[in-house]
Amino acid sequence: MSKFQLLIQQQMNEIIFHPYLVQSLVSLFLFWFITKWFFKPAGNKKSPPSPPKLPIVGNLHQLGSLPHRNLQALAKKHGPLMLLHLGTKPTLVVSSADAAREIMKTHDLIFADRPQSSVTRRLLYDKDVSVSPYGEYWRQLKSICVLQLLSNKRVQSFHSIREEETTLLVKKIRKSSFPVNLSEMFAELTNDVVCISTFGRKFSEGENGKKFLSLLTEFLELLGTISIGNFIPGLSWINRVNGFDARVDEVSKELDEFLEGVIRESTETPKEDKTGANFVDILLEIYQSNSSGVPIDRDSIKAIILDVFAAGTDTTSTVLEWAMTELLRHPSVMKKLQTEVREIVKDKQDITESDLEKMHYLKAVIKETLRFHTPIPLLVPRKARKDVKIMGYDVSAGTTVRGY
Repeated sequence: MSKFQLLIQQQMNEIIFHPYLVQSLVSLFLFWFITKWFFKPAGNKKSPPSPPKLPIVGNLHQLGSLPHRNLQALAKKHGPLMLLHLGTKPTLVVSSADAAREIMKTHDLIFADRPQSSVTRRLLYDKDVSVSPYGEYWRQLKSICVLQLLSNKRVQSFHSIREEETTLLVKKIRKSSFPVNLSEMFAELTNDVVCISTFGRKFSEGENGKKFLSLLTEFLELLGTISIGNFIPGLSWINRVNGFDARVDEVSKELDEFLEGVIRESTETPKEDKTGANFVDILLEIYQSNSSGVPIDRDSIKAIILDVFAAGTDTTSTVLEWAMTELLRHPSVMKKLQTEVREIVKDKQDITESDLEKMHYLKAVIKETLRFHTPIPLLVPRKARKDVKIMGYDVSAGTTVRGY
């Protein structure tokens, strides 16, 4: 079970056993019962298949501690397009390639928005590229990320960083005379690579570095936490009682102070003293030249930096961890992969990225790992911007769309 799944189970248990939850649900049920008399169903709309739901909680109780498995069971019964009601939030669950293609390709602009929550707004400044609403600001930020940060030329410019950090990891494993914790090593590797690419230096050592990594870990946990208030607004007060809101505010404040210090340091360091341009330098140059066409401020820079860490650290280390786990469980695959690596590397001490391009079986192993163990069990959701028809069914504006 991944960290994200454990986090979901922990949060569901906290929701189920909260001492005030029963009284709150009773009150909300009475409120629902009264307002139901004023509800008028839509006339000729054909809604997607939907399992029976309970008042107030909708289908939340059917997710359980392993939501991906329960969703799979429900999809087998109701089909590749299934409408769930998670509290007050209608959610369209997609489980087929044809349905996903219609949503993400045929009607991509209608589903370009991401659902937002108070947590993402506070942690990501309400200005990041991952959840900002579709519009000119989002298009410009996406253009900056695609052309300036994640272009093939830019990614290749950091190949020496990836090769150097991978070589250090292999040497550390070779020198160890005791069993090693690959999970910790993979996490440290991905953090170091992203830190050097983003800030120009590592943060795995030193007091400030350890504090940042601790903040980053908590930041990712908070982003992945399921809050009952997102689904049942009447229960949002639980986050204040159990201290969740206070944690979000504290992590947001400390991360802001850290990133502000990094930006200040980068602006005060002369260019001739820098080893090369990193993400922060590139973003600051765009900010100072005002060349993006939309107002990019310091908060926008911080939000993009956090997007990079959220997308490129824990997800990468999780895939590496699962790949090693599956190789250990399948010795024949491990042996075949070892043979391919040894034939290509031969007598060389270190593996380069040009070597990796020749390792076709390794690529197949990574793809199969991603197929079996996606880093995020429930894919990043989208939201319908207006009413639309998908595979013959009517989907209302504001409906959240999730795939698994």
